[in-house]
Amino acid sequence: MQLTKRDVVAAAAALLDNYGLADLTMRRLARELAVSPGALYWHFANKQELLGAVADRVLDGAGRAADAVEVCTRLRNALLSHTDGAELVSASFAAGQSEAMKQVLASLAVAASEAGLDPMHAELAARTVVYYVLGFTVDEQSRLQWDAAGAELPDEQSVLSDDADARFAFGLRLLLNGIAAERELMLEEQPKARA
Repeated sequence: MQLTKRDVVAAAAALLDNYGLADLTMRRLARELAVSPGALYWHFANKQELLGAVADRVLDGAGRAADAVEVCTRLRNALLSHTDGAELVSASFAAGQSEAMKQVLASLAVAASEAGLDPMHAELAARTVVYYVLGFTVDEQSRLQWDAAGAELPDEQSVLSDDADARFAFGLRLLLNGIAAERELMLEEQPKARA
């Protein structure tokens, strides 16, 4: 049976879920697939490219939504659905390896443009929102792992002590309202610049 790219990504995603990002190595993946590590490089030039493909699998469909809130909610849910999902996607995003994150950014930039921001500021607003979602979810997953391990966290540091969904929604509203306020400031400054 011939090993396909899809097989490699599926096995890597399973390893991610079972062992976490730190234990997702090319050697372990090759052992899991009963192939030599060199066989993996037939499908992926390096580990970063593989992690980008796994990130795309994690994010499948997250960028296709009606509005910014839905995109961000889908993104967070996708990240939470996999062990170390936020850390994986964050690393792949930083390395420019995730096509799905490009779609998420594009959707958010369109929403920011529709809110009245110029293209340069719309792109920056989209990235800022993505940074919030990734950072919030990395923190959330870390705290969940500590809680699962039975660590004694102060109440304010335990995700079990409050509603993480409500905290996420509050931060997202704060950002989106800030984007709307920035647009209003820009509109106020335009007549002054012309004078």
